[in-house]
Amino acid sequence: MTYATDRIEALLDEGVRDKVYPGAVWAVGDAARVRASGTTGVLDPDDPGAEMLPDTVFDAAGLTKILAVWASVGALWEDGVLDLDAPLGTFWDEVTGYPLGAVTARQLLTHTAGVPLRAQLKNLYGTDPQAIRNGVLHEALHRQPGEAVEYTDRAALILGYLAEHLSGRSLDQLSAERTWRPLGMDSTHFGPLPPHLTVRCAPTELDQDTDTHLKGTAHDFSARLLGGVCGIAGAFTVAADLTAFLRYMLDASTTPTEAGFGTEWTSHSLTIQTGGLQPERGLFWHPAPGTTHDQDVWVHYGFTGTGMWISPAKDRWAVLLTNKLYYTRDRQPLTDIRNCFRELAFA
Repeated sequence: MTYATDRIEALLDEGVRDKVYPGAVWAVGDAARVRASGTTGVLDPDDPGAEMLPDTVFDAAGLTKILAVWASVGALWEDGVLDLDAPLGTFWDEVTGYPLGAVTARQLLTHTAGVPLRAQLKNLYGTDPQAIRNGVLHEALHRQPGEAVEYTDRAALILGYLAEHLSGRSLDQLSAERTWRPLGMDSTHFGPLPPHLTVRCAPTELDQDTDTHLKGTAHDFSARLLGGVCGIAGAFTVAADLTAFLRYMLDASTTPTEAGFGTEWTSHSLTIQTGGLQPERGLFWHPAPGTTHDQDVWVHYGFTGTGMWISPAKDRWAVLLTNKLYYTRDRQPLTDIRNCFRELAFA
């Protein structure tokens, strides 16, 4: 990895110079250990003396869907509590008799459920959490289940509600009990973060209400609306915690305590589950852009500038954490860097 490490560092340094992001933390490894890692840039451009550090806390954004929802659903599946192919209305009273009752958990995990594409929770349902829950669970479908692959945040929100229903725990409690604490992910929490973690947090987008960059509070509006905890977003994490998570996915013996999900859930999720529909998807994970089936590289991104990749075939994982949202919502500059990073990490 020596040569690739030099090229990764050069690539990510260039992203700082081009103001794609203020800074980044990255790591690449296998089931056994971290093989290479590093940092670049600053935590906050307003404080150029505060360098990006290995233990910088990032707003995970969409990675919450993996760290909390996918992991918790996997635990319930491995417990035998959840049948992925049973219509939700056959075992979940809240959706029985509503359009969502015909949908399955597998369809939600593959983004083929046909639920509405935009969250728009406040506009549609107001600000009361129970009214939002009722609205989301009782909403009409956008199209027939199984008809098309269309990414939507609502899939994770609904699955988060389902996991809470089946476990009798709130999503933050369930995630901590079944995944984060067993794997030693002690810096992974739903926000808003306490002060001792907020000071280590990379700021994201400028909050128009306070004229300051969000720090320790989720960027995602749905997460903030729901008090910081929801299936869409809201978790904060560090590179070391993602390393533990990904190493466990490759080899469950890497941690002294097993999480609720195991190798069976991982292998089931990292296979194409969408038949002939495009774009191809596994269960929440999807093949990394620009890769072939033989390369077996899977990815999930977060809107704030986070991403993690895994390849069981290569026994390799990679993490790239940035706060690109500090500068812009334009995705293309970071997309280019992510693709180059993945090429170098899995060469």
